[in-house]
Amino acid sequence: MTTDVTSPESLLFASTAQSFLEKEASLARVRELHAAGTSFDPQWWQRAAELGWASLLVPEELGGGSVSGNGVADLALVAEQIGRTVAPGPLHPVSTVLAGLVDAEEPERHSALIESLVSGESVASWAVYRPGRGWAPHDPGVTASATGSGFRLDGVADRVEAGGESAVLLVVTACDGALRQFLVPTDAPGVTVEPQRSIDLVKRYARVEFSSVEVDASAAVGAAEQTRDLIARQSQIAQLLQCAEVVGVLGAVVDMTVQWAFDRHSFGRPLASYQALKHRFADLRIGLEACRATTRAAVVSVATRAADADFNVSAAKSYVGEHASPMIQDCVQLHGGIGVTWEHDLHLYLRRATLYRSLYGTPEDHNLRVYALAEEAATDELEPA
Repeated sequence: MTTDVTSPESLLFASTAQSFLEKEASLARVRELHAAGTSFDPQWWQRAAELGWASLLVPEELGGGSVSGNGVADLALVAEQIGRTVAPGPLHPVSTVLAGLVDAEEPERHSALIESLVSGESVASWAVYRPGRGWAPHDPGVTASATGSGFRLDGVADRVEAGGESAVLLVVTACDGALRQFLVPTDAPGVTVEPQRSIDLVKRYARVEFSSVEVDASAAVGAAEQTRDLIARQSQIAQLLQCAEVVGVLGAVVDMTVQWAFDRHSFGRPLASYQALKHRFADLRIGLEACRATTRAAVVSVATRAADADFNVSAAKSYVGEHASPMIQDCVQLHGGIGVTWEHDLHLYLRRATLYRSLYGTPEDHNLRVYALAEEAATDELEPA
């Protein structure tokens, strides 16, 4: 686990999530959704929300709460379980939006939306990507101009997860030389949502165009001077969820591969009995535990809002992103020819890990981020008191 699960309440929460996913979001179900051209079943997501998945980052006074009292850790636990079945659903975008809403000034102004998201009745997503750009949350593709009663939005955002299924988008904009975020209903006049293809079987994304979209002043989330901090927090949550989910992916794939080696025989003995393969399994296990350790460090720092949270999240995103796909490719090779067939489930896991490698920053992006943060910390230490 990417988090310590020791209390009876946390153990029950983890086992309930696992049972729910095995029953209602199995690999067979993922294939059914893909065949139907569907990302996820809204009723399924409401049942998941009833288990408390969407409430974990929301304080009790706003209708949320977590089992352990550590919402970030509980959320990472759910994400890891989701990775084991590459389950569908808008856990990432909903959690990322909620992270911004509850940290903003006067969050009670958005209490109706928060309540709707916590209950699973509606879905929201974060529109932060500029078309044609990599991860650059401070360089949005949407602008906001002040009007007499609010703001007017123009521009385009893409790679919006569950954009076609969302009722509301939290849009990052450039506004009068500053960054601002606004809540925009997807059915508002001037909003056009176009689906984008994804390598994943059930993860859906969208390109969203804003053409003279008018919003009230109440649609702003947080003050202008707070927006960069909100974006930083939302980025941490989005990246952390990806890492935790990929740890679940790797755990399932490694277990699957080891079991295959015990079941498959060659020259009258299990493949798992051959020393050369044992070494490869050991390497896979070491890689898995390293991914888990870096992710766990990120979970702790984000949960406690530590000063090194950005550093630890980028370190995890870099390490997990760099190592996950090659590890799964090794598992494909260890399966032999069956591992590259459509009927085998390995490619479902490889697709999810490959997708997450590039979203919210590539390993190369985060390598540079880790270096920059380390240099900054070293400079601060050298400055006289």
